[in-house]
Amino acid sequence: MRVDIYYRDEAKGKHSYLAVPEGKPIPEEATNTDWHPEASHVEVDDGLDDLSRYHIVHPLEQIGAKGYAITSISEQM
Repeated sequence: MRVDIYYRDEAKGKHSYLAVPEGKPIPEEATNTDWHPEASHVEVDDGLDDLSRYHIVHPLEQIGAKGYAITSISEQM
């Protein structure tokens, strides 16, 4: 699956990342935050189900459940 990645600034110079299926808009429940484009056409390997560069664990599972995947707060610590 290919996804588009967005980011938002967090405290202490950190970022949160949001992945949505390629070409899809950010779902309504996530649009209340200032998301900025980070990368397009990012391939998520079905076998790995991981976007460690963006601190997103199980992105395919998250996208299946809610339509997007987001950085885990525990991954940022």
